[in-house]
Amino acid sequence: MVVARLRAAGCVFAEEEAAILAGRAASPAELDAMVAQRAAGEPLEQVVGWAEFDGLRVLVDPGVFVPRRRSEFLVAVAVLMAPRTIPRVVVDLCCGTGALGLAVALRLGASGGGDLHVVDLHAADLDPAAVACARRNVEPAGGHVYAGDLFGPLPGSLRGRTGVLICNAPYVPTTEIAFMPAEARDHEALLALDGGADGLAVLRRAAAGAPDRLAPGGLLLVETSERQAPAMAAEMAEAGLIGRVHQDDESGATVVTGVAGSGR
Repeated sequence: MVVARLRAAGCVFAEEEAAILAGRAASPAELDAMVAQRAAGEPLEQVVGWAEFDGLRVLVDPGVFVPRRRSEFLVAVAVLMAPRTIPRVVVDLCCGTGALGLAVALRLGASGGGDLHVVDLHAADLDPAAVACARRNVEPAGGHVYAGDLFGPLPGSLRGRTGVLICNAPYVPTTEIAFMPAEARDHEALLALDGGADGLAVLRRAAAGAPDRLAPGGLLLVETSERQAPAMAAEMAEAGLIGRVHQDDESGATVVTGVAGSGR
């Protein structure tokens, strides 16, 4: 019955989703209510309250941007390119749930022979709901979460010391929001989706401000569409960073990185 209701609502992976909902519900009545939420278009992750991301179970509150599995590629690129000779400071801007920064910090901590405590993790978001959610994920692991726009709320002590700077900002052009899947368009904050006229409004600001925040050799990572990547790489270069485009054919993810020169 649950599978049939989900399938009728257009859920492609109805069987898998039914199993997740059944495992989360404490009673038949709660299961019925959760199925109704999902059938009405709410993201599964918001209904059950968590998402699987890079081997982690990340808490997801209603209305907060759900971490996409394709963003695991950004995590992999960050860990591969993270400089090893400067302080392990990770900053996650436009952090949403905090999933990306947490995943990168945990992986870097593990590669350093320890845990998150060998990495100094900081995250920030402009959306109060996202900040509250990120605090539930990041602070128990020893990280810090701030409310505010991009670099504004970060401690001054991070200036020139950041080794890995993630900015998973919105990159959907304003005119394309209406064509997004309803579960994103109707149940995630517009702030987390709308990237302005060309989709790069927030990312352009992040690139411009990054050189002042990065340590020499530090790394900025952003996610874009394949179409936007050349323009974003040019923005990196304009800011004085060494830009590079990375693509993953399996997930369809595109990541643009910018490395700060050592002579600043």
